Amino acid sequence: MQGRSRTKPRATALTLICLLAVAGGCATVDFDTPKTESYAVTDTDDTFLATRAAYFIGDRTGESGFAIIPDAASALAMRMFGARRAERTIDVQYYLIKADKAGLLLINELLEAADRGVRVRILVDDILTKGYDRGMVAMNAHPNIQIRVFNPFARRSARALNFLGDFRRLNRRMHNKSFTADNQYTIIGGRNIGDEYFAGHEESNFGDLDILCVGPVVREVSDMFDLYWNYRLAVPVDAVVEPPEDPFQELAALRSRIAVALVDANTRQYEAVIENIQKHQHLSPKDLEWVPYQLVYDSPDKADKQLAKEAETMVPPLREAILAGEKELIIVSPYFVPRSTMDGFRELRERGMRVRVVTNSLAANNHLVVHAGYAPARKPLLRMGAELYEIRPDARVEGVEETGFAESGGTLHAKFFIVDREKLFIGTFNWDPRSKDLNTEMGIILESPRFAGALADVVDAGIPERAYTVTLDDQDRLRWTTQVDGQEVTFTKEPETTWWQRFKVGLYRMLPIRGQL
Repeated sequence: MQGRSRTKPRATALTLICLLAVAGGCATVDFDTPKTESYAVTDTDDTFLATRAAYFIGDRTGESGFAIIPDAASALAMRMFGARRAERTIDVQYYLIKADKAGLLLINELLEAADRGVRVRILVDDILTKGYDRGMVAMNAHPNIQIRVFNPFARRSARALNFLGDFRRLNRRMHNKSFTADNQYTIIGGRNIGDEYFAGHEESNFGDLDILCVGPVVREVSDMFDLYWNYRLAVPVDAVVEPPEDPFQELAALRSRIAVALVDANTRQYEAVIENIQKHQHLSPKDLEWVPYQLVYDSPDKADKQLAKEAETMVPPLREAILAGEKELIIVSPYFVPRSTMDGFRELRERGMRVRVVTNSLAANNHLVVHAGYAPARKPLLRMGAELYEIRPDARVEGVEETGFAESGGTLHAKFFIVDREKLFIGTFNWDPRSKDLNTEMGIILESPRFAGALADVVDAGIPERAYTVTLDDQDRLRWTTQVDGQEVTFTKEPETTWWQRFKVGLYRMLPIRGQL
């Protein structure tokens, strides 16, 4: 009887696993569902935003201009301004759009634009849309709004079951982020749409970085959007989410929910946003940098498990930009897992280049498993002469212009690198295997000593009191040093962490998952 009692639960568990696997594999997405191809509207030269762009451009016909967005409130305000002044078209592409205060403020502007007759196309990755199906199909019911979900889940509830049957596909995500109004005005960078990306979260926010673009570069971003919008993995939301019986009634209900939420949104977190939207009409040409650039992005084929190996990626131009350097490389990346680039760093150091890396400390990192992938690289990097700085969880800089890196107050999320204080990359690309091999990414390389130098200066200024300088002592042990109230303090363990956090990181390090980080 004892033997039978041990065997039965084991058999039951195996049966359950098999049933779950079958259940996960039964639901499928029809990627051949009929959908209408559409493309960026090019006839927008008579719009308000075109007039503004022409004011910026002046006699620089054929050149593109760029402005680093100085703070989180401005980053949201500029998006709202673009939506508010658009007359023909708005294209929105994001990894995540949340239905919180910041998200609803922007969603309301998109609805009002659609009410004015503006065509609104929203492309969002499906990985984090759980709970948003109702709102998405409601918005999609508007005659001027189209929503497509990228690489969607077939099973809308119990989403983990989808991975059992289709992990290789669902593990690849669209991480691109862009906001384009009237094909004249675009914003790209590291921010998703949510309170924590715009300094509106009550507990912890992400320090991030965006850039405003005008000129021919905007149409390049629009071309990229069209490529993804018409790709087979971009599926109309009503093809994967069962529409309500009365979608227009659902749309009316959504407007009511937004109206209630907007009352709460007019709190102190977003007073600056609402008050300063008009200010952004008064940008002047001197606020923009007119410099050579290269828009870089992955082919959407990278998200297709069958085509990924042959897909064109943005890694070669990034590598080329870095290898062209002679003096210094500064990397700012929230998720830094240099699994395949250690030899490259060693080569740079052998050439005499200074290599500096700014990333999250364990206490500031919102993904402990990623820190587990980064931690083993610290000693090899330090031994070859690279410099490591880890952002403190209390890092905050008030009133610093031209950086999102500096206003963290919780977690670093900005993704950029600087070469010789002359060349700068800003985008969505994390320095990790996931960005390199799995997710689709985008960004822009600027030849701008002004912007590159300004951001490098901010990094320099922020390190003493807002980051831990990681070093090795004479016994090859890690040490973390920072300034607290003007005094130098050194830690012998991961600062501001618990034994439980450190234990989990150690456990994650034992798992064979570094290629998925």
